[in-house]
Formats: sequence, structure tokens, C-alpha cells
Amino acid sequence: MNIKKIIIILSVALFTWSGCADFLEREPDTILSDDQVFGDAVMIKSVLANFYGRITWGQHIDDSYLYTILDEASKSDGGPDTRQGFEDDRWRVYDYTLLRNLNQFLKGVRETKVLDATTQKQLEGEARFIRAWLYFNMGRGLGGMPIVGDEVFEYSTGMDITALQYPRSTEAALYDYIISECEAIKDFLPVDKSVNAARATKWAALMLKARAAVYAGSIANYNNKMPEPIKTTGGEVGIPANLAQGYYQTALAAAEEVINSGKYELQLTKPDDRGRNFYEALSVKENNKEVIWARDYKYPGQTNGFTQSNIPASHAEDIDRAYAGPILNLVEDFEYINERNGEIKTKDANGNYIFYDNAEDAFANKDPRLWGTVIYPGAIFKGTPVVLQAGQKYLEGGVWKVRTSEPGTRDANNVLITSVNGPTTTNNQFVNKSGFFFRKFMDETPSASTRGRRSDMWFPRFRFAEAVMIAAEAAFELNQPGKALTYINRIRDRAGIQSLTSVTFDDIVREYRVEFAFEDHRYWDLKRWRLADKVWNGVQNDPDAQQWALFPYVINDPGNPNNGKWVFDKIATHMSPNPRHFEMKNYYNFIHQDWVNNNPKIVKNPYQ
Repeated sequence: MNIKKIIIILSVALFTWSGCADFLEREPDTILSDDQVFGDAVMIKSVLANFYGRITWGQHIDDSYLYTILDEASKSDGGPDTRQGFEDDRWRVYDYTLLRNLNQFLKGVRETKVLDATTQKQLEGEARFIRAWLYFNMGRGLGGMPIVGDEVFEYSTGMDITALQYPRSTEAALYDYIISECEAIKDFLPVDKSVNAARATKWAALMLKARAAVYAGSIANYNNKMPEPIKTTGGEVGIPANLAQGYYQTALAAAEEVINSGKYELQLTKPDDRGRNFYEALSVKENNKEVIWARDYKYPGQTNGFTQSNIPASHAEDIDRAYAGPILNLVEDFEYINERNGEIKTKDANGNYIFYDNAEDAFANKDPRLWGTVIYPGAIFKGTPVVLQAGQKYLEGGVWKVRTSEPGTRDANNVLITSVNGPTTTNNQFVNKSGFFFRKFMDETPSASTRGRRSDMWFPRFRFAEAVMIAAEAAFELNQPGKALTYINRIRDRAGIQSLTSVTFDDIVREYRVEFAFEDHRYWDLKRWRLADKVWNGVQNDPDAQQWALFPYVINDPGNPNNGKWVFDKIATHMSPNPRHFEMKNYYNFIHQDWVNNNPKIVKNPYQ
């Protein structure tokens, strides 16, 4: 081989490989030769573990701020975030260093004599899967990018570098490459589940194939329905409309292969508690039947701070808490069990408050997935209710007045004014500003919110529900309404809400929204459907572009027949005063000028 050295960063290994614990305990940044690495089976596997640790892109639970950028959550920490637009490099991935390392690894694995044939094929399959995942993450942001295959480029002084400069592929060709790679390696990979879904299996490869195909189909379909389709003359951006049907067929076939495998299912271990069931299907690793591939964490050594940062103040175990919280925009997209309009009922037709005996009653009969996704006022977390109370309300001269206080303060009659959890419209740290807390991915393990322990909650990248939704979407686009209806109703039936009698595109958009909240789908879905500029239109007080909060108040007005009851105010969130504004230029990341300087064959994206 031509590789002189391989740098092993052992500190990011995600999971314990059988027999390699001693190696994983070595100091990071150990420099080893090719012969040392590819002459030792344990070291080969440790290099692969390192690659798994380098592929966390987009939204993820190691960075809570990323959830506040869209219409899912807002920041509660400190003062308002004046964000409005989206950066030209938002979630941009351009990692040809990793690509080179993967190709070096593939060359070494194919040439080594220390692995049996089965293991050799599996490790090759995993490396090619990671490479396909890398290309997918590059492509969904940038469009077509240079495809270098298995090449490991070597440079020596004075050589002609034009041989190392590849042009960008078309956007279609990049998706075709990802799809073909997944198909080629699926039988290299295990058919049985990996521990905590941390390693790629045949089913993970098929899920990537299905997702790549449905993304490509969506772009071919919806980009070409825009008044001015976004494209380049060379096809680096933009997919011809006549390719849409073929991609949808590929997506449907791959999704159905996963669905019909019998290896996974829509987990329903608690049919009498659908909210709890949904939480556990995503957030509990033990005996999990749904998660196909995840970014796993393991205590000690590999933990994340999502629970530590976002736990309610009333349940905090350390000084950190309440960094961010879900917003009303998301909450109201969850339907009621027997009513499709998910709007929280706060006032009657005459503009008078609706009074609730308990704060949680406002959410009665909502889609149970809401309970499994969001902690709303009065909901139980770790065995006790989460009190969210912005203040007290009382009548004075026929007008409702508000009394607030520092969080946790009580009045002279020992009645709570403002909860220690908030919500408030102050700039205080550690107090909620949206009226809701996260539940999805919040770790219920004791001490998981402490700095000393943190959480080993995983972050699912593919789960069975997505296979079902891709099948529903692809069938819908292929004009197979019966099949689309069957699949989308499987999702809704597991959730515990009413079945549909027909399917519309809006139904599909909404179902993705609520099923996969906080799972790094929303941004990419709205982009591939060319809806992002419409939903995040930059209009002040728009019901979608603006971030909205829900503030609960208790009536403290002795003698009033509603004394002790609860009312709610819907307000634009204090923490995000500007509506989100997604411009046409945001559909594709900008190409960095340094990339063009190094490789003049790379053309820039539209609007640059």
C-alpha cells in the first residue's frame, strides 16, 4: 500500500468490539504503520469504530441549540436569539479527508491476510456503507459532488495535479451512486441486529437506499414544479422530472424489503399506554424492536449532554437545566385522537377563556405521540408532574390581570405564582420560555442529568417507522392510493389515532413532522419537497414562520367560580422574535471558494 501512516483516534470509538477492550483503552492519537494496523484484526476493527465516530451531522443530541433553528423548539437560555435566516453553509458536509481515509481502509481490508473471508466482507460492507452515508450527507446539502470511487490519491512534488481534480457529478448521479452502493453491499452485512443498533446491517443499507431514492424522487418531482426550478446547466443541481417515478419505485421496493423482513416492527409493547409506548420505542435500547441504526452512546466515556441541558428545573440533578424547549408550532401539529385539528383550545368563539380543572386537561385526547415527544404542563416525568405555570390571573374591573414573580415564588397565601420551571418572558437562565420541555431522548436514568455522569441515550438514524412512511409516500407518488393508505394508517394505528380514509400530500407531510420530530428530518423534508421557502416565509407573526409559545396561568381570584382553574395564552416566543426566513438560495449550500481554488473543475451552486 501507499499509505505511510494511519492516525487512530481511539477516543471516539462508539462501542466495544469483542476482544479489543485493551486496545480501546490506549491513549488517543497513536500513530501506527499500515503493517501494524492491517496485520492485526483488533486494530482493523478499531479503525472502523473510529469512522463511526466521525459521521454525526445535522441535528443531533450532542448540540441542543440545533433544535431551536427550525420550527420545533426555541432557546430558553439567557436572552433572545435574533436568528431569522439560514446560513449558506447550514449543516453543510464536505469531508473528503474522511472519504480518503475510508478508501485507504478499504484497500487495506481487501489486502489483509488476518481476517477470514466473512469478516473481511462485513468490514468492507460497513466501510462502504459509511462512505455512502457520507456522500448522502454531502449531497442533500450541496447537490452533486465529485465521486472518486475507491481511488486513494497520492501526491508527489511536481506531479500534474489535474489528474487529482474530479468535476462534480450530477445530482442524479450522486444519488444513483449511493443507491447502487447500498444495493451492492447489503448482502455483505449482517442480517441480525447489532448491539444497540450501533453498526450497519443489511437493513441499515436498505434504509439508506430507500431514503436516498425518495429524496431523489422528491427533488425530481417538486423542484421541476417550481415556477423557476433550481438547477445548473451541467445538472450538478436539479434532477430531471422524468426520473422521479423510477426513484419512487426504488424507494418503495427497498422500504418494503425492510418491512417484509420480519426483523423489525412498529413497536407496541404498551398498547394501553400509547404515549409511553412511543417514548420507549425511540428512547429505550433494551429489547428495542424498532431502531435499525443509531448513533449510540455508552457510559462511561461516551455520553451526551441532552438530558443534562434540557431537564426541567423541578427535576434537575445538577446546576444545568432548561436550555431549550419545544414550541407550540410543533405541539399543534399533533392531532387529537378523533379530531384532525390539533389546535389547543384556549378561547371560545366569543374570545373568552376556556377554563380547565387541571393544566394537563388542555392536552386530553391529543395524539399519544405528543406525550412521548413533549412534556406539556402537568405531564408526568420520572414519576412526578412537571408544573409549568407562568403566573396567576385575576379579574379586576372586568379585565383579566396577570401576576408574575421570580420562578418558584409563592404569595402570602402560599399559592404558587410562577413555577420554578417557568415559563417566563425574562432573560433568566435555567427557566423555560416556551411552555414545553423535551421528552423524546430525555434519559430517565438516575444521574443522567448530572455533569459527572451525563446520558448514554442513543440517537436513532433509521427506524422501522421510516420504512413504513417511505413506502406510504412512494406509493402515493406512484398513484397507488390503496397501498399508501394502508402504510400511513399503520403509523397512525400504532400511535392510537383515527385512521384515514384517503391520503393527501399534506397528510404525508404532517405525519413525517410529528412522527420524526427532533430526529433530523424536518429541515431536509421541507427542502426536498420544496416547501421550506413557503413554511418559513419570513413574515412577522405568520402561524408557521414565527415561533409560538403557550403560557399556562392559574386563576387566583377568591370568590370567582373559576378560582383554581387554568387558562392559557398563546404568544410569540420571547426568545425568538424574528420569523424564520428560508430563501431560495438556501435550498443548496454554497460552494466554498477554497474548494474552487483547489479544484477549478468544481462549479458553484445557484444564487452564489
